[in-house]
Amino acid sequence: MRSFRQPCLWGAMLWLGLAASASADPELQQETREAQRSQAELQASIDAADDEARAMLEELRELERAERRLARENAELAPRLERQAAMLDRREAALDTLAETREALPVLQERLIERLEQWVDDDMPFLREERQARVASLRSQADELTSAERWERIVAAWRTELDYGREVDAWRGYLGEGDSRREVDYLRLGRVGFYYLTPDGRAGRVWQADTGSWAPLDEAQRRDVRNGLRIARDRRAPELLELPISQPLERTEEGGA
Repeated sequence: MRSFRQPCLWGAMLWLGLAASASADPELQQETREAQRSQAELQASIDAADDEARAMLEELRELERAERRLARENAELAPRLERQAAMLDRREAALDTLAETREALPVLQERLIERLEQWVDDDMPFLREERQARVASLRSQADELTSAERWERIVAAWRTELDYGREVDAWRGYLGEGDSRREVDYLRLGRVGFYYLTPDGRAGRVWQADTGSWAPLDEAQRRDVRNGLRIARDRRAPELLELPISQPLERTEEGGA
């Protein structure tokens, strides 16, 4: 800005020189006034140029600040955009395989039903009719359910079977068919032991998975079964029961007990 101030200094000196002789010559006085007016206009132009230069400099600084702010925001957004792009890629890949998954789903559902059915048939014969009916309903209602609803029913049936392996249960039911049919009290200890006692407590047996038949219990074992029935019905505090198991432990573990 100093380059604009220097003409003002020379103009002032010129004006002083002219002013000294202004009183002697009217024409010179007129020229002096014109010079003063020109000098004032020049100074106004210089001041205006200074203001414009300052405004342009401030605008430039504001643009630089905006550029730095945008650079920071871009640096913060870059990782988020990368994550979103990766997520979109995964979704596109999932959509590409959706048709294949839909075609394979009915086959997978039927395979799970078959495995569940085989498990019930090979398992200890507790609540067998109820459990077989649950499996049969998965097929009989197939046309009435959506794929998602059927899948939910299959998972619920599997969860029920798995829960049997973690429960102690007791109930009164029937044993045998025809004239030999009689009422007994059943006791089930997960999938480890399955027992029954007659209502008078004089006869009791344990299911043996290896032979697929019932084996008799002695008096001490029948007493433990009675205690187990009371425990299962919340009539006695839990305690250790010394009873024969119904199937090998390794097989029980494979069955989800």
